[in-house]
Amino acid sequence: MVLQRIDNERIILGIDPGTNIMGYGVIKVVSNKAEIVAMGIIDMRKMTDPYLRLGNIFQRVKGIIEEYLPDEMAIEAPFFGKNIQSMLKLGRAQGVAIAAAINHDIPIFEYAPLKIKMAITGQGQASKEQVADMLLRLLKLDKDNLPKFMDATDALGVAYCHYLQTGRPVNNVSYKGWKDFINKNKERINSK
Repeated sequence: MVLQRIDNERIILGIDPGTNIMGYGVIKVVSNKAEIVAMGIIDMRKMTDPYLRLGNIFQRVKGIIEEYLPDEMAIEAPFFGKNIQSMLKLGRAQGVAIAAAINHDIPIFEYAPLKIKMAITGQGQASKEQVADMLLRLLKLDKDNLPKFMDATDALGVAYCHYLQTGRPVNNVSYKGWKDFINKNKERINSK
């Protein structure tokens, strides 16, 4: 697939790091509107050597970058869990994906899981299913075409979070809460 590039567009690659399954999502932003380009997973469950897995992550992320030519990469930061070994492995996977982006001079942006969930659903403790469901609506995705693994929708969420953080024009209007936002943005309310 060769993407046709236009002047006011940018491509964002989102990565949900993992050592067994790593998700990726690619969105295109044109005229401040986001649409999905691709999403999928890098499946390493059959690979037993942890170093070969890291090499595979590097090669596959490099291939995704070469195929979709992203302008920016957004990646989920490792969360702090109880298992230190799992966190170290996840950090290595994240580092290798970052190295692939650095190898292509792509700017990298990191977001905490809480920030991503908050940006997509408005709730920091949202489940993977809630994030996927909201992305279905935001990007007008077909539920039947969703991948089996939610790592792909998680990665799409990382890319969409970056779009929300950087892609919308900044206005100088401040709000005191949801009611104030609604009162100042009546034209944006959908009554359906």
